[in-house]
Amino acid sequence: QVQLVESGGGLVQAGGSLRLSCALSGRALSLYAMGWFRQAPGKDREFVARISRSGGATWHADSVKGRFTISRENAKNTVYLQMNNLKPEDTAVYYCAANMSTYGSNKPDDMDYWGKGTLVTVSS
Repeated sequence: QVQLVESGGGLVQAGGSLRLSCALSGRALSLYAMGWFRQAPGKDREFVARISRSGGATWHADSVKGRFTISRENAKNTVYLQMNNLKPEDTAVYYCAANMSTYGSNKPDDMDYWGKGTLVTVSS
């Protein structure tokens, strides 16, 4: 059974940085394209970034482009989200998700497995 566990969230001041990690267990990470999504209070879950199975292709939402970077280490079964220059509007629960395809998807409904999320709070 595939399980995803996120870590690295916390409270940070605007302009600061955090690195989120997502550890996959139960199968090899290399079988999945991976994505990060987030959900702020009262809002729908939204796409943040995704990465292909090999790590050779990445996509980032316009709202985080140039500030966030997704990466993966298949040997460690771990995916990362480096978040720099954080803004108060980045405050949300961040979720890691897996998709059994080569390139993944921006759509939450297309993802096959989800973690429970990690809270990121950015103070102004």
